[in-house]
This record gives sequence, C-alpha cells and structure tokens, in this order.
Amino acid sequence: MSYYRAPLEEITFALETVAGMKQWSSVSGFEEAGEDLVLAVLEEAGKLATDVIAPTNAVGDAEGAVLKDGAVKTPDAFKPMHETFVEGGWSTLSADPELGGQGLPASLEIAVTEMVTSANMAYSLQPLLTSGAIQAIHAHASDDLRMTYLPKMVSGEWSGAMNLTEPSAGSDVGALRAKAEKQPDGTYLISGQKIYITWGEHDLCDNVVHLVLARLPDSPPGTKGISMFIVPKFLVNKDGSIGERNDVKCVSLEHKLGIHGSPTCTMAFGESGNCVGYLVGEENFGMRNMFTMMNHARIGVGLQGVAIAERAYQHSVLFAQDRVQSAEIGAKSRDSVPIINHPDVRRMLMTIRATAEASRAIIYRNVWAADRAHKATDKEEKRAAAGEADLLTPISKAYSTDVGVEAASLAVQIHGGMGFVEETGVAQYYRDARIAPIYEGTNGIQALDLAGRKLNADGGAHWRALIAEMRSFAGELSRSMASAKPALIEGIDALEDAATTLFANGFENIVDTAGAATPYLRLFGTVLGAHLLAQQAIEAERRLASNEGNPSFLKSKISVARFYIEQILPTATALAGPIKAGAKSMMAMENVDFGRA
Repeated sequence: MSYYRAPLEEITFALETVAGMKQWSSVSGFEEAGEDLVLAVLEEAGKLATDVIAPTNAVGDAEGAVLKDGAVKTPDAFKPMHETFVEGGWSTLSADPELGGQGLPASLEIAVTEMVTSANMAYSLQPLLTSGAIQAIHAHASDDLRMTYLPKMVSGEWSGAMNLTEPSAGSDVGALRAKAEKQPDGTYLISGQKIYITWGEHDLCDNVVHLVLARLPDSPPGTKGISMFIVPKFLVNKDGSIGERNDVKCVSLEHKLGIHGSPTCTMAFGESGNCVGYLVGEENFGMRNMFTMMNHARIGVGLQGVAIAERAYQHSVLFAQDRVQSAEIGAKSRDSVPIINHPDVRRMLMTIRATAEASRAIIYRNVWAADRAHKATDKEEKRAAAGEADLLTPISKAYSTDVGVEAASLAVQIHGGMGFVEETGVAQYYRDARIAPIYEGTNGIQALDLAGRKLNADGGAHWRALIAEMRSFAGELSRSMASAKPALIEGIDALEDAATTLFANGFENIVDTAGAATPYLRLFGTVLGAHLLAQQAIEAERRLASNEGNPSFLKSKISVARFYIEQILPTATALAGPIKAGAKSMMAMENVDFGRA
C-alpha cells in the first residue's frame, strides 16, 4: 500500500507565498508560466508521483540494484516507471527551449521534483543528477559539446552522473588523483577510479554522461589544478548516434543502509588505457565549473529532507488515526482511544509537519531567488538575488536534511515497536533519509561554507538584508499571530547577534568560527523557517477573512506556524550561547585523551 499522496494544496500555497508563483508570467522568459498552466502541471505531477512512482518505492528498496558482468540492473518496476516519466516530458520542464526544454521556472520544477522524491527517493536521484549535469554542461561546455549531449539528456534518453570522490579524496576534493592526458586530436585520455558515484551505471537510459574531475600532468596542486571532462559511457558518432563503448565501467556497487534502488557505483576509468574524455571549459577550472552542478544537487538533496519528512508524516498520521491504545489523558472515560489523541504523539506529528513546511519554504524561496538571478536584467536586482540564493543554499541543504532525518526518526517512534520492523514501511524512510546529511558536501561542510564564506560575501550585505526583512515583518505581526511576536523577535535578535559575532571573528579566530558553524546554521535555518511560516500564517489569515480557499487548510497553516514559533524556535534561539562561547572547550582535550584504553 502506498502511503503517499502529493500535497498539492500545501505545495501550491508555498509556491504562491514564498516563491512568487503569481509573478512568474510577468518575468521575461517565463511568460508561459501562467497560473492555469502551472496548476495543470502540478496536478499532473501529483498524479504521476502518487499513482505511478510511489508504488515502486518499497519494491525498489526490497529488490535493490544488482551488478552483473559490469552491468547494473535496476529493480523491475523502475524501467516502465522511468519510461512514463520520460514520455511525459517531465525531464524538460526548466531546460532551454533550444535544447528541447520547456523553459519554465526552476521554482516549478523544484515542486515537481519534491513530489517525485517523496514518491521514490532512490529513483529521484537519477533525474536530479541529470538536471545538474545539464546545467553544468550548458554553462561551461563548448557549443559542439552542448549540441552533442544536451538534447538527449534534456529528453531523458541519456542520464548524467557526477564523479568527484576517490578512495583518497572524499570531502578534500583537491587531493584527487584521477589523471587526464591531452591527445593530438584535442581529446583527453582519462584514468583513475571514482567511488560513491550515484547512478554511475544503470539500465534505464541509453547512455550515461559522466562529468569527471581529473588532473593534468602539469597542473598545480589542490583544487586549482583540477579540470572537468565529459566522459560518456558510449562514444557518440558525428550524426548523434550511439558509438562504441568507452573505456569506463562499474566495478562494484556499495551495500548501503538505504536508497537500495539507487546504484552507488565504484567507477574505473581507463583500465585498458583508452577512456576518452572531452574538456568542459578551460583547463584547471574544473572545480569552479563543477560547483554549478554541486549547488544544484545541494538544493535537490535538501529537498530530499522535505520529501522524506512529508511521506513520513502522511504515513504516521494514518497510523496514529488507526492505532488504538490507552485512555485519553484527562478524560473521564478509560476507554482506549486512537493515539493521535495523546499529547506526545501530537507533539511528534506537529514537529514533523512544521519542520517539513519550514524547510519546504526555505528551499522554494532559495530556488525563486536563483530564478530571479537568472532572469533579472537590472544589475543590482541580479546581484541581490544571486547573493540571496548563495546564502540560502547551504541552509537549504543542511537544515532540511537534518530535520528530514529527525522527522523519519519521529515517524518510527510514533509507530512504536511496529516502526522498528520493516513490514510497516516506515523504517525505509529512516534508512533512506540518513544519507542526505552526508552526500553533496556533509552538513558540517555546509555550515563552514555558510559561516566562513557566505557570511562574508559582499561585506555581509545579504544576511543583513534578510535579517532586516525579518525584523520589519515581525514588527507588524498582529491578530492571530500577535502572541508569536516576542519569540520571533527574540529569535531574530539571537541570529543577528550570532552573525555579528562570527562576522567579526576574522582569520585570527577562525577556529571559533568553525566550532560555531553547525549551531549557527541550525539557528539560521530555524529562524528563517519561523519567519516564512509566519508569513504564510498571515496570508492564511487574510484569505480566511476574505473567504478565499479551504478554511480547514488555512486554519492548519496558522496552527503549524504557532507551534513552530512556540515549540521549535526557542530551542534554536538557545544556540546563541554555544555560538558565542567559541571552540575552546571542544579543542581543550589532547587527541590521546579521547581514547578509553
């Protein structure tokens, strides 16, 4: 039984309130994104996710991906499901119309991606990585490479994969050893091994287009000496048809905690000395170019936290409504009641829902900022939008995936002992969710990026602008949200104080900044989530007063915002203390003293 139904009312409301949905058609290049078209796309995507993709989730988890003779076989249900996805044109939503795309806002695509991810996270990684590879190739490759690879990737016939990690180079990408040697014809011979390559080999598409980071013989050390290459599974003939097999293969699959349907590959390049690669952009600029794909993937991975939390919530609500146990606290009757009547179960359900909705709002706003940065013609508007998108990206990735794991864990807890066995299905959400804080840059790295780079960008202009917006909005809270005003202002004060402290640290106190980075990101994400949920609550209040929309849904938006601000925000506000305390206590012990011998 599928426990997922696409939450179209919630997604549409989030797009309208934080992602500028009603403004899309007035933006140059998005003229086709009128409300009627957008709602039709969302409705059809909901049907696809609910009826076609969601039923494959548990099946894919049970069967997993299998490697035999260098070929990866995906679960049986994946091939027809993927064919339906491709035939529906779902891979083309935001791609360039000149390449066969529809040119719609990425803000719409992210909503569709959420539904696909909730339906089957393991499968969703394949179109996610392909979309990111398309962006990187489109931004940095030559016209010839664009026209050779992108049309088939946009259509969904070919897929993309990201190849960074090596046995000796994980988070420290600058330590990678994969080699590239230039040939007289302008191609490069690639050699080396890459590990943890998601969807690096599979049977859903006719070709896999690998984006590979490798080092030229005379390149400088570290990340400044890395170049990016297209390495196709099959070489492409001049007429665009599939040619001979390239010298690249999958030599093993990882046996993982979760996302079993997603093949995580160890890829060998050039074992026979004949792996052909094509340079993307300039030599030694590969790391910069790869960030186009990485930032896209980081937002997509953040969305996995939202998607898993949403599915875990729906599953848990159904269980809590059906599971009868114990008398209701404070009631005269001692008859057992559904556990949804018990305060602690409600606390867990509300926590899952509130953090999922806050994370969704953060990510949708993040992508809308990226859309504005892409389409804006005014230089200052473009700079501000790009700065906001950069600032929010590590928060989208880290905060959302952290709360996604917490939500999945709470879902197991709601189910009690039944949640700890596989038959109920909720354990899969926890197993699947756990990878998201790790890949595409661990959440600790995201926190360092926020506190060490994004905080200082443009002299701190972007976080200062966001805090000013929050403070202005909080000062105007009234009516049903008036009681939330003190807690919201206290959270904003704590965030500004923490940001000011870290901004002033400089290099001489960089260890203190590094030690405070993770709690700072959590504080930032929680306060921003509170702000965006409060905005949604005020809009819900307005619509209720005007008799617009579904009263039950709108009242729930106000309830969720109040719960988040009263119950979740204060726990994050308390992080201001650890942030300002610095790293002294965590660095005090000698390495040897950590042992128990």
